[in-house]
Amino acid sequence: MLESKAIKSAARWRGWIPGAAAVLLLAGAGSLMPTQVWAQSDAVKELAAPPPIRLPLKPSPEFAKFPRYAGTLGTRQIVLRLGAKTDDPSGVHGEYQYTDTGEVILIAGDRDGDTLEVEESNDGTHITGNWVGKFAADGSLAGDRMNVDDSDPQPFDLRPLAAGQPVPAAAAARPPASGAAAPAASGAAAPAASGAHTVNGVSNLSIGE
Repeated sequence: MLESKAIKSAARWRGWIPGAAAVLLLAGAGSLMPTQVWAQSDAVKELAAPPPIRLPLKPSPEFAKFPRYAGTLGTRQIVLRLGAKTDDPSGVHGEYQYTDTGEVILIAGDRDGDTLEVEESNDGTHITGNWVGKFAADGSLAGDRMNVDDSDPQPFDLRPLAAGQPVPAAAAARPPASGAAAPAASGAAAPAASGAHTVNGVSNLSIGE
């Protein structure tokens, strides 16, 4: 990225872990008597501690109404939800989901005009890659996704979806190629009705509004 990655990353991801209110509560604890602070310390610690992150990640209701983009990342099909951050004029965040496995990856970064620079995380804490891309006049988004050290670039090519528009068949999960072994999955279910489908037993991939 153009600025210090450490500084920008901290700013991008600080919103993912709740507890800001608890930090303010801790700041005000100095006005209490020592015995009061001691009596409340356990409760304050409990409030200040972020909730444990449950893996694998699931789609966040926070991003459910964000604009959607469907297409490819490398050779895999994904659906991206990307929207503006409320506390940062140039900031954007969201998530993308692989249609073959249902895996969810969080993203956060900046949009400057038609240029997008975001980082991704598969657990909400550790950065696992960088995206650099451009928005075209028709709203499509294309660029490269790289590892944290900018190695192994993989192209992404995504098209915007209108509200209520289902994900095109090309961006839906595909069966294994002829002769290829199907991914192992226990309890795999048939695709759900219109608006969602189950992928290798993962039923949280919504392909409609």
